[in-house]
Amino acid sequence: MKLLIAMMSHETNTFSPVPTELERFGSGELPPRDQAAYQATLGRGSTMAGMIAVAEQAGVEIITPIAAGAPPSGRVSDTAYQYITDCIVEAAEGCDGLLLDLHGAMVTDTREDGEGSLLVRLREAYPDVPIGVGLDMHANLYPAMVSNATVIAGYHTYPHIDMYGTGERAAQILIRSLKGEVEPRMVWGNCPMLPHVMRQGTDDFPNKALQDRVMEMEASGALAVSLFTGFPHADIYNAGLSVVVVTDNDVEEATALRDELLEMAWKERESFVYQIKPLFESVGSANAAADAPGSGPVILLDHYDNTASGGTMDTTEVLREILAQQLEDVVAFGIFDPAAVQQMVDVGVGQEVTVTIGARFQMDALEQQSEPLAVTGTVRLISDGKFTITGPMATGSRVNMGTTVVLDTGRVEIIVISRHVEPYDLGCFTSLGIDPLKKRFVMLKSRIHYRAVFMPIAKSIIECAGCGVCTSDYSQLTFENVRRPIYPLDNINSASLSEGFPESQ
Repeated sequence: MKLLIAMMSHETNTFSPVPTELERFGSGELPPRDQAAYQATLGRGSTMAGMIAVAEQAGVEIITPIAAGAPPSGRVSDTAYQYITDCIVEAAEGCDGLLLDLHGAMVTDTREDGEGSLLVRLREAYPDVPIGVGLDMHANLYPAMVSNATVIAGYHTYPHIDMYGTGERAAQILIRSLKGEVEPRMVWGNCPMLPHVMRQGTDDFPNKALQDRVMEMEASGALAVSLFTGFPHADIYNAGLSVVVVTDNDVEEATALRDELLEMAWKERESFVYQIKPLFESVGSANAAADAPGSGPVILLDHYDNTASGGTMDTTEVLREILAQQLEDVVAFGIFDPAAVQQMVDVGVGQEVTVTIGARFQMDALEQQSEPLAVTGTVRLISDGKFTITGPMATGSRVNMGTTVVLDTGRVEIIVISRHVEPYDLGCFTSLGIDPLKKRFVMLKSRIHYRAVFMPIAKSIIECAGCGVCTSDYSQLTFENVRRPIYPLDNINSASLSEGFPESQ
């Protein structure tokens, strides 16, 4: 038995001005291929790594033509998409099965459904070859994904600490189907709703209850059950919450489970709506939170500008407010500004510098724009920005922040980076000689993933509505392509459930 195992992963924010060319899939170079792809994945906490582990345990031959994963950003260039998909399709010849680590929310220059387009092409070239797919919880499901795959498995956690397990689950089902032990049958459907990302965490209601029920269904015999909360910052027709259920040749049972989950989600649609507080008020509550009993830093969450949702990571409004309200003993991660980094590198460690940081990107999707921020401080450290993740999300993966500078203004240590990286691991700080546990305040450009390591050490969390294309205020965005009506963009609280539940594909 010969299996192809490959990765093509990107979450596309169609409102983001950050370009997504091929080099973004390879940390500034071409994405690793063949043996290099295998080595880059082995031992990591990724879906592809889980797939490889199961395949090797089963003693099957594997090939790994490419491992292409890029941080979320704007639309993927058609050139990059063609390169990656050509690599996968050409390598699939002669394989008995395919295992694909995809995302489910890839949008290209000319395609709303990048993953579905790949699966259609594979199915046309290899009509009888089983295909197993692992998807992110933020997948925006399309019919082409389901109708051209043999089995789909999605993450059950957000923060995504079960990527490896998702790969294992997809691989186990596919291999069992190849051996004739099971006959996977899938149904799917979606709800007319766009859950706010800030209400999608799986340690919060309602997603915790939904994912708990998903896992109960799998424990009771379903091969794979996945509830995708969807990625709302993709202005595409099928953005939003969906469910796919895989059973062993039991469409009736799969349909019942699907409908149960969709009805649960629809019933709790109001709980998926995020309530926003003014920035001045949020930052203004920080000192009282820090003075309260307990240990650990207060987390100031700049969640409108999270690069892992396609943010530019260079908006300055939350940092500006922190400086204006003169908070003391703060570390801020971070500001993406390669030009400012180079200016501080030229000045050198230990030297004082006045530098203008941030607001390098024009965010055409927003009326509000960020403003550059002039700061004066001492260049405390210059680093190559590389470290290995030790936390529970993507464990063992190498992170490259690019050349990184720590600028100390006296009150605030500002980490300025050259590559987009979300701070969901302590290494973002410890690799720079900073212990976040010893800080009074930690500013993070993150939304939910920070919870994997920072929530356990935080005294409290203050969510700060700044500026950025990850805005939690849908009124700041213009949705032109998403299906309508859809909640909460439209008041459809009394809509018939059947309107939102397509027949199984």
